[in-house]
Amino acid sequence: MSDILAENLSGKSVMGSDGTELGLLYNITMDLKSGKLHNLVIEPDEELPSRTVDFDRDDGGRFLVPVNRVQAVKDYIVVQR
Repeated sequence: MSDILAENLSGKSVMGSDGTELGLLYNITMDLKSGKLHNLVIEPDEELPSRTVDFDRDDGGRFLVPVNRVQAVKDYIVVQR
């Protein structure tokens, strides 16, 4: 995967590999000591039934998607479901 600046990812749409629009990228969590990325934090799409998504959630109800599930970053961020 080519290098992408984090500022270009903010607010980018996130889609599941099955074509489901999950929402918008809210943030990315990381380990400050190692620099290793942990999760994409996704603000859920309002029309998405939450029971259809099996990702963990944070206290604000946002999806926590492990970065190892990212398959592609182009017009959308595509994550494995």
